[in-house]
Amino acid sequence: MLRMLPLALSVFIVSTNVALADDLPMPSGDVILTVSGAVATTNVDDTAQFDLEMLQALDGTTIATTTIWTEGMQEFQGVALNVLTQHLGIEGGTLRATAMNDYTVEIPVSDAIEGGPMLAYLLDGKTMSVRDKGPIWVIYPFDSNLEYRTEVVYSRSIWQLDRIEAVD
Repeated sequence: MLRMLPLALSVFIVSTNVALADDLPMPSGDVILTVSGAVATTNVDDTAQFDLEMLQALDGTTIATTTIWTEGMQEFQGVALNVLTQHLGIEGGTLRATAMNDYTVEIPVSDAIEGGPMLAYLLDGKTMSVRDKGPIWVIYPFDSNLEYRTEVVYSRSIWQLDRIEAVD
């Protein structure tokens, strides 16, 4: 009987981890972001779909920065890209980020670091309309590091983001 205990415990631990990995609620509002591809955590078929409340429920962050598209200091609030990738079990490769108008950029998952880019859903405390680059805008902390002030990084700062595909 005692010989079976380690096996029973390992099955319990594995099944508990699987249950936690799939712990993503269903969106109750309008879906503003769909993540597909190499994701471990999903809620609708093989995708992770988020409404605004679901994104706001993740660990939020704030970036105060200037941008080449706006005037003066702006305060962006959203979910850090590293938090989103960790939450969904995205471990490497590339994020193919696509806007509502089908404009697509590739963001290496290696950019998803603490203190790095975010998926902003608030600008100066207000949701962003589609006209104002919303509902989601990828923002890097441009003022915090010269490496973020390059054409390559600016090109990754996609607005009107509504889809991400995690590609190995």
